[in-house]
Amino acid sequence: MAGTQEVFELVEKGRSRQIAAAVQAAVDAGVEPSVILNDGMIAAMDSVGKKFSAGEVFVPEMLVAAKAMKKGVDVLKPYLAEGEAGANGKVIIGTVQGDLHDIGKNLVAMMLESSGFEVIDLGVDVDKNLFQTTLQENPDTKIVCCSALLTTTMPALKETVAMLNDQPNRKDFSVMIGGAPITDDFAKDVGADYYSPDAAGAAQTAKAAV
Repeated sequence: MAGTQEVFELVEKGRSRQIAAAVQAAVDAGVEPSVILNDGMIAAMDSVGKKFSAGEVFVPEMLVAAKAMKKGVDVLKPYLAEGEAGANGKVIIGTVQGDLHDIGKNLVAMMLESSGFEVIDLGVDVDKNLFQTTLQENPDTKIVCCSALLTTTMPALKETVAMLNDQPNRKDFSVMIGGAPITDDFAKDVGADYYSPDAAGAAQTAKAAV
């Protein structure tokens, strides 16, 4: 559909100023809101994620595309069925205690939102107990994402994952970790379910996990 294709292209190119009008025009033309969301915006972010993984675009391009999608979703929200924008489920995300880095974490959060997840962002320097209480308050959480960007905060990441693995509802959610010093081997050693080296990969892994 012409309206959906325009939305796709505007999100992919990060055209924040034009996206709201294009989304509204597609709605006014009778395109189903879920189609605009899935075939227009989420598909565009999938495309950006693949290009990022292939080294064809970089973090700035991903950020502007995610910003455009956010503006588009804001227009679409009143037309979507309850929960449709977060149809893939709930994700808790945060950078572990002692670590104040947030650019990578923010990018992962945006990519997850762009992939149809409802994201609870705990921010940076997150005590493991806050992960635990947030999980208890949101028992329908599908994935908990923890990041560490410093080698000195890897022990805090290990402790956080150990705490998550001890939760009585552990089988109901997955644990994904990432960050500059983190490796797939480290993820396996500490008992995380998934590791992702970048934001695009995190979104793809999350979708496969649910």
